[in-house]
Amino acid sequence: MKKYLFLLIGLVLYVHCFFAQKPALSDPRSFSMILLPDPQTYMKFNHNQPLFDLMMEWINKETDALNIKAVLCTGDLVEYNSCPVPSLNEGGSNGNQTGIEQWRAVSSSFARIDNKLPYIISLGNHDYGYRRAENRFTNYNIFFSPERNECIKRHLASYYPNAFGEATLENSAYTFHEPGWGDILVITSEFHPRNEVLEWAKLLAASDKYKSYTVVFMTHSYMKSDGSRYEQETYKIADPNYGKDIWKKLIYPSSNIRLLLCGHYGEVGESFERNVGKRTDKNVIGKNVHQIMFNAQTLGGGWHGNGGDGWLRILEFMPDGKTIRVKTYSPFFGISPTTEEYAWRTDGYDQFDMMCE
Repeated sequence: MKKYLFLLIGLVLYVHCFFAQKPALSDPRSFSMILLPDPQTYMKFNHNQPLFDLMMEWINKETDALNIKAVLCTGDLVEYNSCPVPSLNEGGSNGNQTGIEQWRAVSSSFARIDNKLPYIISLGNHDYGYRRAENRFTNYNIFFSPERNECIKRHLASYYPNAFGEATLENSAYTFHEPGWGDILVITSEFHPRNEVLEWAKLLAASDKYKSYTVVFMTHSYMKSDGSRYEQETYKIADPNYGKDIWKKLIYPSSNIRLLLCGHYGEVGESFERNVGKRTDKNVIGKNVHQIMFNAQTLGGGWHGNGGDGWLRILEFMPDGKTIRVKTYSPFFGISPTTEEYAWRTDGYDQFDMMCE
């Protein structure tokens, strides 16, 4: 009887340890980057912001353990860029903070990793105009500048002026130099980038200085959960390029862009699968280009829920210099023994390897 009791206790402990697995690198020689999905619903309700604070503080705490080199965000930092009276929007149901209050909130959250990690952000449709990209004006540049974070200044390699000719981080590029991987260039772009932005990114990636780099391109809107690229959207901003245009004009002809990251698309429902997407295609020289869409904003109760249950992704760059291991984790669930068994999403669309050969 004691024998079976010990076996039962052992099985229980094994199951608990498996499901309660704390985030760790698969290989201690790896490094990681953290991918944040659209944060807008964390910001539009002031009672949701503490969840995003928790996510940012978790990143701060785990920087050394996960050897984190950068935080990447798919954009839509806020729900309304410049809304002065929340109650006038959608019957008052779509948030209780003004646009400026939302910008202050998200700025405060990112401040938790200022001067510790660089963060690279692709602005989304909600970050422009009055409500949803009626024009290319954004308050982002008031709250996010290179001067606020020494780590941004240290990695910033290039930028391209915004639609008003201003020097901002809306279109910018960052360099990293890591054992096993060598040189990495991360380029981020404005929402529905203009032709000149795509040309800048293309020439930068192909330049003598960066042509030997592994290049990651980030943009807010590119593809849907089924892997299809956007062919058109109804936003009013001038000179837009959609997913199919970005592929044709920039990604396909660039021999060293190996990974694209985006957000934007999402559906309400029980299925996590309808809020993520991935596809792989060959570029002009026959190399694989992995394209990843990740947006968790509806997964904590829909468009007016808690913002996304704290889901983020750990991109582990393995020491072989070619494998990126993707894991999906929630510090919100992971913080408590009561819920930590739910802190990992392990289906094939949320946990997988990508080969950048």
